[in-house]
Amino acid sequence: MKKIQVAAITSMLIVGGFMGLNTNAIVSESGESKADAAHHANSIERITWEHAGELEAQKGFEENIGTAGVLAGSFKDYLIVGGGANFPYESVLNGGAKKHYSDIYVLKKEKNQLTMVEHTNLDHEIGYGSSITTKKGVYYIGGSPEAEYGDDILFLTIDKNKKLKVKKIGELPFTISNGIAVEKNGKLYIGFGQQNGIDSNKLYEYDLKTSKTKELASIPGERVRNQSVAQLLNGNLYVFSGGGSIAYTDGYKYDIGKNAWSKVASVEAGGEEISLLGANSVQLNKNEMLVIGGFNKAVYDDAVEKLGTLQGEELAAFRTQYFNADPHEFNWNKEVLIYNAQKDTWRSIGKVPFDAPCGAGLVSLNKNIYSINGEIKPGVRTNAIYSGTLLHN
Repeated sequence: MKKIQVAAITSMLIVGGFMGLNTNAIVSESGESKADAAHHANSIERITWEHAGELEAQKGFEENIGTAGVLAGSFKDYLIVGGGANFPYESVLNGGAKKHYSDIYVLKKEKNQLTMVEHTNLDHEIGYGSSITTKKGVYYIGGSPEAEYGDDILFLTIDKNKKLKVKKIGELPFTISNGIAVEKNGKLYIGFGQQNGIDSNKLYEYDLKTSKTKELASIPGERVRNQSVAQLLNGNLYVFSGGGSIAYTDGYKYDIGKNAWSKVASVEAGGEEISLLGANSVQLNKNEMLVIGGFNKAVYDDAVEKLGTLQGEELAAFRTQYFNADPHEFNWNKEVLIYNAQKDTWRSIGKVPFDAPCGAGLVSLNKNIYSINGEIKPGVRTNAIYSGTLLHN
């Protein structure tokens, strides 16, 4: 087995990008009052972060510059991560082509380090699909630049010989990317993003036993909803933010039994609404989800408008300024946010001590969460992995 160096975080942005940082453990402290902290005594109040390593180079490349839109999940004591996309040949500013990957990595935590157990390759490239971690294994839905594979439902496990097993267990009647997916009682709930290459607000149920797909009630609000965050909480599907020509901050609950949507609290912290477009989330318990990342709404909205309307020298000047800006100028969300479905409330437990990520993999394993690769500014990714230890009061 091979030790890997960890250098992490993840993120993504308009026209694509991702990034990472430091090896010292850093604590994200809660900004709550003592009274509020006591109220949340049984909840996560802070996270200690440390640099966990880096992924080795993909097949055919000398180095791994980080990817966004990765497959990411956990099975028993293993992390499974891979695929995703970056710009290895030329920058976005200079018209660089986006490259997807077929590489899959199996990692295991040993003595506060991540050890490489296996590095293998699928028979096709993947990226920007939806990952679902369950006790039985990891599902990966859609997310391939090749139409032949963009409707696949894959199931990944680790056998007793520590070898990755990947099985295609079904197909959707459409390709999907940049969408959402959760699992409940043997059924997958899949939706939004691009379906057959077209922006969609439609939600579907896929029955793992019968392999049948059924259309459900569409999410209210915007008809375009890409790169939202979603989790199953208290048996219901919760969906927040995402975006299209603008970034959203709204939230909705889907009652699976009633096939009905209702509005829930918009995303906010410190009295300010926050976009989670491009962020990622993990379930903490039956009531709570934790979210890291998200494009800044004002910066994103302005960039989409200008990149779509400016022409000639004005467009060239804006693109040069935009893609050469430092990560901090994009003001991506650094708040570590927790949503409580029972109370319908958001709170922050501090900020990540590294460049805010988008399009990163976010995985829960035992008492840790792992932020894996991602984009730190448009077109730029990181190869770093960060480990966060969840601490209660």
